Amino acid sequence: MFLNENEPVFLELCKRFRDSNGVTTDTRSATIGQLYFALRGEHFDGNQYAHQALDKGCTAAVVDDPSIVDGSDERFILVPNVLNALQSLARWHRRSWDCPVIGLTGSNGKTTTKELIKIVLEQRFQMVHATAGNFNNEIGVPLTILAAKEPPEVAIIEMGANAQKEIALLADIAEPTIALITNIGRAHLDGFGGEAGVLKGKGELFDYIRNHPDGRTVFVNAHHNKLVDISNDLNRVLFGKEEMPPFVHHVINEHAFSWTAPSGESMGPVQVNIMGEHNRENIMGAVTIGIFLGVSPEACSQAIAHYIPQNNRSQWIQTKRNRILLDAYNANPSSVIATLDAFGKESVENGLSSRPICILGEMGELGSFSESGHLEVLQRALAKGFEVYTIGMAFKALDKRVVADDGDAAGQWKRAFSDVIEALAYFQAHDLDHCLVLLKGSRSVALEQLVEVL
Repeated sequence: MFLNENEPVFLELCKRFRDSNGVTTDTRSATIGQLYFALRGEHFDGNQYAHQALDKGCTAAVVDDPSIVDGSDERFILVPNVLNALQSLARWHRRSWDCPVIGLTGSNGKTTTKELIKIVLEQRFQMVHATAGNFNNEIGVPLTILAAKEPPEVAIIEMGANAQKEIALLADIAEPTIALITNIGRAHLDGFGGEAGVLKGKGELFDYIRNHPDGRTVFVNAHHNKLVDISNDLNRVLFGKEEMPPFVHHVINEHAFSWTAPSGESMGPVQVNIMGEHNRENIMGAVTIGIFLGVSPEACSQAIAHYIPQNNRSQWIQTKRNRILLDAYNANPSSVIATLDAFGKESVENGLSSRPICILGEMGELGSFSESGHLEVLQRALAKGFEVYTIGMAFKALDKRVVADDGDAAGQWKRAFSDVIEALAYFQAHDLDHCLVLLKGSRSVALEQLVEVL
């Protein structure tokens, strides 16, 4: 899979990278001095754009189609497989770093936790290199590593996966010295084959540490028994409970809490811009790693107080008519239920001034678990007394009689839209005013489009 580092083609690849201004896989954004990697996909072949990349000023094009190579043009680097070459180069470049490298995965909260860790570590380190957005797959991880031409002081590499063996590959590329699994939930169940498969797949990050025990450390939330179990034999730091600080010792409301540092000192209250028990867990994970790497508890509190969610993740938006919680970058049964619980508490704290409206978008990649998963989250929303609207055929296909069989239901399933376009038309014609609105669903639903009409 990885190229032999002693082969002439790999040595040439490393030399071209050292002399370049970075790497690119997209001719549309390519700039002078970059090294172009001609990746293939299901619907595209980057080899076909290699000449275009060179015309735009790329110093070389890494290709795996011999037919496009001009034998007299030394700007072409022919490799057996471009993706493998990209990953091999990233692993080689990672090995030039002498700094902590944090590997981060989990079913939910990866990107939020990554951003929290970054803002905490920036209280001490000037050069914190972290995954941009959610560039966390077999292409994104190598691109993240190669984007740091100069060695950072600390790196945070987010790792995502849809199936087993994928985290193992990403760990082999990034070679983390610190590992954190945020949680194990019901995400990508189709690819993993169920929740046991999720645990095995995400646990591959801890397996990497297990196979490379030289001073590497895992961080485990002590409330997550499955993660505690699979890390028993590892060098680990447990957190989240009174006997295993740091931990949250007092929740004032959904936007304020106090926490206890490892020294026993009480910190806070801290006002934060993200809500929910799940996000307080994410915050404690970031704080634990920060303290481990020398950030003071006071600086940790300052950092998390200044964190503002963006990119459709736990993002509060105030419109002229309503207050909206936009949490529509990704969704699975575990994350939706956690958000519904937090939204319910927020609506109670908000009092009678705003009626709670819940707009749920369907959840992808659940496979045979789709019907039960959608039914569960819908019944949870109704049990909390929300006025519920759903978007997507997975919800629309549910038998309303089965939904109504939930004896705890206090809310009302108002409408089931086929898609967001249908929902847009409805809310344009039916204004919502003075409401607290939750938008929660998978990225493919594009729930953010509703903000303009709410």
